[in-house]
Amino acid sequence: MTSRLQKVLVANRGEIAVRIIRALRERGIVSVAVYSEADRDGLATQMADEAHCIGQAPSGSSYLLAGKIVDLAVEIGADAIHPGYGFLSENADFARRCEERGVTFIGPSSQAIAAMGSKIESRRLMTAAGVPIVPGGTEPLADAGSARAAARKIGYPVMLKASAGGGGKGMRLVRKEEELEAAFRGASSEAGASFNDPSVYIERFVERPRHVEIQILGDRHGRVVSLGERECSLQRRHQKVVEEAPSPVVDPDLRRRMGEAAVRAAETVNYAGAGTVEFLLDPEGAFYFLEMNTRIQVEHPVTELVTGVDIVAAQLDIAAGEALPDAMVSGIEPRGHAVEVRLYAEDPFRGFAPSPGKIELLRLPEGPGVRNDCGVYEGAEVTIHYDPMLAKLIVWGRDRTQALARLRRALAETRVEGIRTNLALFELLLEDEDFLAGNMDISMLDRKLENGDLRAPAASGDSLDADLPVLAAVLAHLGRNHANGVTSPASDDRARSNWQLAARRDSRRGATWN
Repeated sequence: MTSRLQKVLVANRGEIAVRIIRALRERGIVSVAVYSEADRDGLATQMADEAHCIGQAPSGSSYLLAGKIVDLAVEIGADAIHPGYGFLSENADFARRCEERGVTFIGPSSQAIAAMGSKIESRRLMTAAGVPIVPGGTEPLADAGSARAAARKIGYPVMLKASAGGGGKGMRLVRKEEELEAAFRGASSEAGASFNDPSVYIERFVERPRHVEIQILGDRHGRVVSLGERECSLQRRHQKVVEEAPSPVVDPDLRRRMGEAAVRAAETVNYAGAGTVEFLLDPEGAFYFLEMNTRIQVEHPVTELVTGVDIVAAQLDIAAGEALPDAMVSGIEPRGHAVEVRLYAEDPFRGFAPSPGKIELLRLPEGPGVRNDCGVYEGAEVTIHYDPMLAKLIVWGRDRTQALARLRRALAETRVEGIRTNLALFELLLEDEDFLAGNMDISMLDRKLENGDLRAPAASGDSLDADLPVLAAVLAHLGRNHANGVTSPASDDRARSNWQLAARRDSRRGATWN
């Protein structure tokens, strides 16, 4: 059990802050929430043992204030800071500030975060460690001419990617040479605007791959273990929508080989903490390193359900200097099947338009094999300032068939009134033959949405009048920003949704997550 940690500041909000606070309470550790003015009545704020206002609603004036958060931790005598995901969780400077002030950062070292935060540097490290990477460059491209020469060597189609990027920003698919120069300019410009780093690199485009990731844990004694894989191929514009464990197509031999590669990747940077090594899995069964997320993932609950490992508790133990248990090091095989869906306050059949407002009614599902990780409550206000995720609904079954049956039942029990949500999208997916058969790739959901294969149910076809309060709220928010001298972000047809357009100003100062 953790003994050294007595008081932990949770530098996050929403469902992940609630998840961490629960783990702290189980360990008898004092929890401290920080909140923006918009989150004064948030669930995490109410649940924590202590709560301190950190600033105004925009993330750049609150949750991204690294210096202010570390100063507060020192002032109130917190032993450690848990960053959750998003915001400052993969910010090497934030971890370094903690280290310099004697506050334990519940995550890897600042050096490990920096090494894996650069996609170019991580590709170099993985090549040296013998971890397979997608064929391509390990240096930033100097100009469009360099990109053209590299593309001819690799062979089309190719993908241009931001070195410091994530979340689909700074990416361009190029299928023929005449498209390359404009794509290079666009990727570089978007990378500079989003991450303050315009450097991009090039790699071969893998046609219709799956996204399969490995959950790892590393302690401060040199031990790193794999907890198996998660299938994360159902994505909308490079953002995950549904996750499950184990993958429907990964057999024990492939699981072993991917796990060994993920462990080598983590050992390369002396990794300590929870992390995820993401791979592309091509139709022939070859896998390639994509990136490493140096923090806890949104989808960690599916791994918890099939392994029995409390990943947040493991983070606390590792931060306190404890070694990973021998039973975990000897290997853990998945038991049963788990699926997670992300409940968003947005309408998938109206261009994923945001739905701010008051939650008039909230009823979450219960019963065998059902888990809810929720960050809101009935009567809570959903603002436009942050990511629209309200909760995660996770189910477990003895196999995938039972898990999907439980998901279908759980969705039918869920009711949210006062705002729109994406519940109907998941109900449609549970009628989709490809999803039910486990036939997925990272572009499948986008194709089905664009082709109209996933159509809005008739009940969603109410009049435009119902949307007027939402539109008024969004326009009022933008009007306030304009009055305060805050310009709107540039138009970007690759953005995930209108929420991301409103929030991209803040993402330039903090890590993206998925």
